[in-house]
Amino acid sequence: MFSKLLASFVNPRRNPLARLHRNAVASRLRKYGLRYDDLYDPYHDLDIKEALARLPREVVDARNQRLKRAMDLSMKHQYLPDDVQAIQTPFRSYLSDMLALVKKEKAEREALGALPLYQRTIP
Repeated sequence: MFSKLLASFVNPRRNPLARLHRNAVASRLRKYGLRYDDLYDPYHDLDIKEALARLPREVVDARNQRLKRAMDLSMKHQYLPDDVQAIQTPFRSYLSDMLALVKKEKAEREALGALPLYQRTIP
């Protein structure tokens, strides 16, 4: 019951406040030419690092190019031109499917009692 209420609360199709938040995030991402999946940090979560390693090289290169462009624009205190902003797709996902697969494999390994493939180490 509570989970259905929570799901309807964060669903942008049902909740106008969630829709406003999604539009605000999309607007900010378009200004810099980023996608939502670009905001995931591979140094914070090792699952994301593994998912990025499994993606095709072209997808990872495009991600790095978007991040470099966004940092450059931010340093210059500028935004993308309006015509380029109009063609940006901030919520087109490229990482979520691979990330779900990595998390599923990790859960399966834990359920079977196998050692994890990667662990965080403190240098």
